[in-house]
Amino acid sequence: MDRKTLLVVVGSLVLIGLVVTGVTLFGKPASFRGTSYVEPYPPASDFELVRDDGSSFQLSEKRGYIVLIFFGYTSCPDICPTTLAELNQALEKLSTEDAGRVQVVFVTVDPERDTPERTQTYVNHFDPSFIGLSGTEQELSKVWNGYGVFRETVEGTSAAGYLVDHTARVTLIDGDGNLRVSFGFDTPVDDIVHDLKLILKEK
Repeated sequence: MDRKTLLVVVGSLVLIGLVVTGVTLFGKPASFRGTSYVEPYPPASDFELVRDDGSSFQLSEKRGYIVLIFFGYTSCPDICPTTLAELNQALEKLSTEDAGRVQVVFVTVDPERDTPERTQTYVNHFDPSFIGLSGTEQELSKVWNGYGVFRETVEGTSAAGYLVDHTARVTLIDGDGNLRVSFGFDTPVDDIVHDLKLILKEK
C-alpha cells in the first residue's frame, strides 16, 4: 500500500470515527433534568376526592393530560406558595396549546384546616386552572401513602398556628397515567419546562 492510498484509508477511518462520535454525542435523546423513573414506568396511584363544588375528581379521568401533582397546605409560609408560583411560571413559558395539555393538582396535607373550598380558593391565587383537593384524613392518607408523602404536624410560633412538615416534590404523570419525573423543591423553572416539553413531544 503506497503512502497516498494509506492516507485515504486513514482519512476515511477518521471520518467514520467522527461520524460515530457525533451520533454518540448528539444523536442521543435529550435527558430529563428532574429525577426520572426507570422503564417500565410505574403507574401513578389512582385516587378520587371531592372538589370544592361537590363534584368528584378522579386522577384517571385526566388520562391524555400531563399531570403535575404537588402535596402541601394553604397555611404553608414558604415552600407551597413558592412551588405553586413556579408551576404557574412554567405553564406561562409553554405555548397556549401545550399549557392546555398540562394539569396542576394540589392535594392538601392539612385536612383539619383545608376544606375543599379553602384549598381551591388558595390555588386560584396562582392559576385558576389549578385543581385544589382536600378530604378527610382517612381519604387523604390513602393518597399520601400512594405517593410516598411524609407529613408531620409540628408546633408553630406564629399566629398562624401549627405547621406541617411534608414532602416537597412535584410529581409528573404522563398522559398514559405513568410516573415519569419528579422535581425537588426549588428546581429551576426552566428545568421543569424542559422536561414538560420532552413529554409533550412524545405524542
